[in-house]
Amino acid sequence: MNDLNDVQQQFRQAMAHLAAAVNIVTTEGDHGKLGITVSAVCSVTDSPPTVLVCVNQRSAAHDVFTSNGVVAINVLAAEQCELARHFSGATKVPMEDRFAWDIWDDDTTAPTLKDARVALVGHIQSTMTQGTHSVLFVEIDSIRVRDDAEGLVYYGRGFHRVSELTAI
Repeated sequence: MNDLNDVQQQFRQAMAHLAAAVNIVTTEGDHGKLGITVSAVCSVTDSPPTVLVCVNQRSAAHDVFTSNGVVAINVLAAEQCELARHFSGATKVPMEDRFAWDIWDDDTTAPTLKDARVALVGHIQSTMTQGTHSVLFVEIDSIRVRDDAEGLVYYGRGFHRVSELTAI
């Protein structure tokens, strides 16, 4: 029988083979302004339009998101790979500096990237705890789509460009 650490390692390895869109999830409000790189975003329903976002409860961002109650899910375009690194913390650029760059549309309730592939802005309708993470159910209030960009996915522990797909 596998012990818990073996199962966790096997699970992490298995999940490395699950391609996922790369997103920068942001918030702004009385409890602060911040963003993090997240691949755990998924459509839930279109009535009302709702997505889920999974956030580690130990993350400093967790309480800011849940306290502010509003988020933007910025689905990144292929050319925004470096932004994914910044917001994952890999480059050590301070959060304040990241939001000082002239890449943001601040006309929404949470910061959206001007050139995001998709920008979804909404409010946290409910949350659920599962293990180390909270699942935030975000009801979408506004949507912006950019049709002229390739996508960015995280797969095999790395970022990859997604061009037009060919049906099989």
